[in-house]
Amino acid sequence: MANPNQFDTFNPAGNRAGSIADQAAFDVGLRQHMLRVYNYMASGLALSGIVAYGLFASNQLASLFFEIEGGYVVGLNLLGWIAIFAPLGLLLLTSARAARMSVGAVQAVYWSVTALMGVSLSLLLFRYTGASVARTFFVTAAAFGALSLYGYGTKRDLSAFGKFLFMGVIGLILAGLVNMIWPSGTMTFIISAAGVLIFSGLIAYDTQRIKEQYAAAYETGTAEKVAIFGALSLYLDFVNLFQFLMMFMGQRR
Repeated sequence: MANPNQFDTFNPAGNRAGSIADQAAFDVGLRQHMLRVYNYMASGLALSGIVAYGLFASNQLASLFFEIEGGYVVGLNLLGWIAIFAPLGLLLLTSARAARMSVGAVQAVYWSVTALMGVSLSLLLFRYTGASVARTFFVTAAAFGALSLYGYGTKRDLSAFGKFLFMGVIGLILAGLVNMIWPSGTMTFIISAAGVLIFSGLIAYDTQRIKEQYAAAYETGTAEKVAIFGALSLYLDFVNLFQFLMMFMGQRR
């Protein structure tokens, strides 16, 4: 004789129990997924920091990328320019081929991007005092934690802000290019303030988006790739927020 518990139509209580069990399994998987995202992100920041400090501590290594006079960076050489713009090229390539890339390939791109970002971040160590860099990093980490927690826990749909934030990033890039050609202290201040606000919003937005992406990838075998891409988004948000905050809090050498 068939067990009636097998048929949800005849056993609403069994259906509810199954739904609760499925939701519990999903919640456990989501927490593990977010932990994996944050671990990837933290490891990427650590790799960038190691590369940045290694270049700062060794003039021989730094001279591979920078023109150095009297212990100070006065410009970039060809390899330096390549290292600065290579992450952007890798990100564009990855965005075009993301669906066809294996987990190993995505991991290789992630570690390459975070290592190369260490080259540009080393410029902050040459430009600002170590104490102000450390202080700003901890402020950025505290802000990131609060904003990411908000994005994870809020019931408010933040997707509507995504388009405005993306437009803001485009505006920052264009304004930065204009400011490079016609430098202005006022424009620099406006760009810095806007950058802090935009990337603060992106941290919350991207955290919520990562949750939604996990729901779409649940039990599909693509969760690892989703975690790496999510970590990359949060990594870039963190680094950009840190750089903009340095413009306010950094003390020049």
